[in-house]
Amino acid sequence: MRQNDSISTFRVTPFDFALLCRSARFAVFVLLGLATYSAFGADAELTNPPAAWELPLNETTSGPPDKFDFSGNSGNPATRKNYVIPAIEIVGFEATLNLVNRRDPSGDYKSNLSSIGDNLGSSWGVDRDPFRTNQLGHPYAGAMYHTFARSLGLNYWESLAYTFAGSALWEIAGEVTPPSINDQINTGIGGTFLGEALFRLSNLMLEHGGDSPSLWREIGAAAISPATGFNRLVFRNRWDSIFASRNPAYYSKLEFGFTGTANANHGTATTQLKRNEAVADFSIDYGLPGKTGYSYTRPFDYFNLQASVSNARGFESLMTRGLLVGKDYEAGANYRGIFGLYGSYDYMAPQIFRVSSTALSIGTTGEFRLSESVALQGTGLLGIGYAAVGSTHANASELEYHYGLAPQGLLALRAIFGEKASLDLTAREYFVSRVAADSRGGRDNIVRLDASFTMRVNRRHAVSIKYLGNRRDASFPEQGGVTQSRGTIGIFYTYLGQDGFGSGDWH
Repeated sequence: MRQNDSISTFRVTPFDFALLCRSARFAVFVLLGLATYSAFGADAELTNPPAAWELPLNETTSGPPDKFDFSGNSGNPATRKNYVIPAIEIVGFEATLNLVNRRDPSGDYKSNLSSIGDNLGSSWGVDRDPFRTNQLGHPYAGAMYHTFARSLGLNYWESLAYTFAGSALWEIAGEVTPPSINDQINTGIGGTFLGEALFRLSNLMLEHGGDSPSLWREIGAAAISPATGFNRLVFRNRWDSIFASRNPAYYSKLEFGFTGTANANHGTATTQLKRNEAVADFSIDYGLPGKTGYSYTRPFDYFNLQASVSNARGFESLMTRGLLVGKDYEAGANYRGIFGLYGSYDYMAPQIFRVSSTALSIGTTGEFRLSESVALQGTGLLGIGYAAVGSTHANASELEYHYGLAPQGLLALRAIFGEKASLDLTAREYFVSRVAADSRGGRDNIVRLDASFTMRVNRRHAVSIKYLGNRRDASFPEQGGVTQSRGTIGIFYTYLGQDGFGSGDWH
C-alpha cells in the first residue's frame, strides 16, 4: 500500500474517495444480509438432525448423508475438496482488483516483473494507508479469500493457509510498494476470523431452508458471504452442499433505534460531533455451551459476531471472536462451559477515535443456571493482539493513526430472566503499547463498555435500552497526554432470532 512519511501532505484522491464509498456500500450490503438472516433465516428450528451431522468428517450437508462428505470418504467425487479452484479464484480476484486500482494516479498498483522482484528482496514494514482501507478493507478481502476456499470443501485450517498465501501474493505482486506486516496480519489472519463467521452465518441461513433453499435465502446468504454465493451459483451441480451446523444453540437479535450523547470529552476530537444518531445493530452468539450432542471439534463451533452502522460514522463497529481450539466442560449440575484458544477481530470507530485489533486469547464461555427461570451466561478472554488506533479530530486524515502490540481483555455477561427479559454487559480493554509500533510511537489505553436491558413485548418483538461508553487515554512524545470519552444512551426496537434469550435447554 502507499507509503507516506508525512501525514500532513495527505490529499483525498478520487481513488481514496472510491475506497470510502466501497466501504460504505460494504456496510449496507452486509447489514442487509444480516437483517435478511434475522428476518428469514431463524424461523425454522432444526430438530432431530441427521446422525451424520455429528460425524467429525462430515462438514457439509444438503441432502442424504452420502452427499455431504467433503473428506473424500463418500465415494462421490462431485463433493470432494478442490484445492485448485480456490487458488484460481483468489488469483483472479486479486488480478481484477489490481486492474481496477491501476487507475490510481499514485502508480502504486502498476506492478510488473521488476517490482515483484524488488518486493521479493525487500524487508517487510508498516504502511500508511487510510485507516478504513487497512483495518476494514483488508480483513474483508481476507474474508473473501477464506470463503472462496471454505465454500469448495476446504476446512478452516486449509482455508487459513490459502488466505495467508493470498495476502502475501497481493503484498508482493499486487502493489509496487514494499510489503507490509500490518496488511499481512489484517488480511491473512483477521480475514479468517471474519470470514469463518460470515461463512457459518451464510450456511446457517441456507440450512434452515431445507434441501431446496428459497431464492430469498440464496440472496441473503450471498449478501452475507459473496464468495459462497458465487460458488453456489457457478458450481451448483458440484459444490452446492451446505455446511452442517450440527444444530447449535444460538441467540441473535437485530436492532434499530436512536441514541443521544449523555456525556463527551472531545479532547482533540472533532468539534462537529453528531450528538444524536440513528443506529442499526446485529449480533449473534452461535454454539452456546451445554447443548446435548453438540461438540466443539471444529474452529468457530462457538463464535460471537456484532456489526453496527450509524448515520454519523457509517460502519461504526464490526467485531467477531471464535473458539479456535478447545473443549467443553461442566462443573456440577448447574454449569456448562467451553475453554480454549480464541481468535478475534475488532473494528470500532465511535466518532471521537478509532481502534482495530486482530488477536489471540485464552478464555472461556459458559452458562450457570441460578434457578429454573434465571441463567447467567458469560465469556472471559485475556490475550494479545496487533492493534491500530488513532484520533478523529477536525484536521486528522485517514492516515493519522499508529500500530502496536496490544494486551487486551474482554468480559461479557448476560443475565436471562426466563423468556421475559435479559441484561447484557460487555467490557473491553486494549492497551496499545509501543512494542512493534511504527515511527509515530505513542501508547493508548482504550476501554469500551456496552450495557443493554431488553424486554420482550410479544414473541420475537422486544424493546431495548442501551448505554455505550468509550474512553481513550493516550500518550505521545510530541503531544503529551490525550483523553477522549463519550457515552450514549438509546432506545431500540429489537427483533429476536428466537422467542427466548439464548438460555440452553441442557438443564
